[in-house]
Amino acid sequence: MNHFYQDKIILITGAASGIGKRFAEKVSELTDVTLILWDRNPDDLTFIKNKLEAHSSVYTAGIDITDSDRVEFEAQKLIKQKLLPDIIINCAGIVIGKYFHEHSFSDIDKTIQINITGSMWVTRVFLNEMIERGSGNIVNIASASGYIGNPKMSVYASSKWGVLGWTESLQLEMKNMKSGIKVTAVIPSYINTGMFDGVKAPLFVPILDTDDIVDKMLTGISKGRRTIKAPFMVHFVPILKALLPSSIFDWLAGNVLGVYSSMDQFKGRNPKSAS
Repeated sequence: MNHFYQDKIILITGAASGIGKRFAEKVSELTDVTLILWDRNPDDLTFIKNKLEAHSSVYTAGIDITDSDRVEFEAQKLIKQKLLPDIIINCAGIVIGKYFHEHSFSDIDKTIQINITGSMWVTRVFLNEMIERGSGNIVNIASASGYIGNPKMSVYASSKWGVLGWTESLQLEMKNMKSGIKVTAVIPSYINTGMFDGVKAPLFVPILDTDDIVDKMLTGISKGRRTIKAPFMVHFVPILKALLPSSIFDWLAGNVLGVYSSMDQFKGRNPKSAS
């Protein structure tokens, strides 16, 4: 695994916290890498850069990925500096955690823009050059909510369904083109990054430690896996939905597993963060 990451240029969005931050920390401990860290909280990025640059070359930019002009500008600057990413980790994301009718128009727009559109933009601005080079890895953070609807997650779930559909389509396109580019969807349940503070873990679906999912990502990306799922129960959700009548699936998910009440006490992370 260390050999795979050796001397790689890795772009991580949402890098100031959560999965993005921990991935940057752990990959920099493995081997020599160049890290490009984007987040809308530049002060937090400065702290992380000071911590990591003893082991890695680190470039940071305070970027809101919903600003397409800024994303394109920064991408072109990196390409001119010969810093075309080998790996893109699309980690930036938010969850509002309300019933749908309680969402403002801004809540809906912001969730979709950050969770799916922004990741598309980040990937798009580098993809032609990656195709021309003939190699690369694109890693998109989806969610088990992309498999199953859940009260108070309607907009978040829709954005993650979008991530899954986009990722699967992009996988096929890159394969058909023989581009040499691997595309991976990371599909976790709740993670203790702070983003889902207050949630109650469903039965058989423990809240994941950030290190656990990052370790699985490090291994899965290096092996070119199409999907990285955790915990184990996530593998069974699409199977159960396909096999069971919807009324029985809803009874199982709601009354037995407790999925549909998992967001009842949701608090979430400090709103300044979006990763």
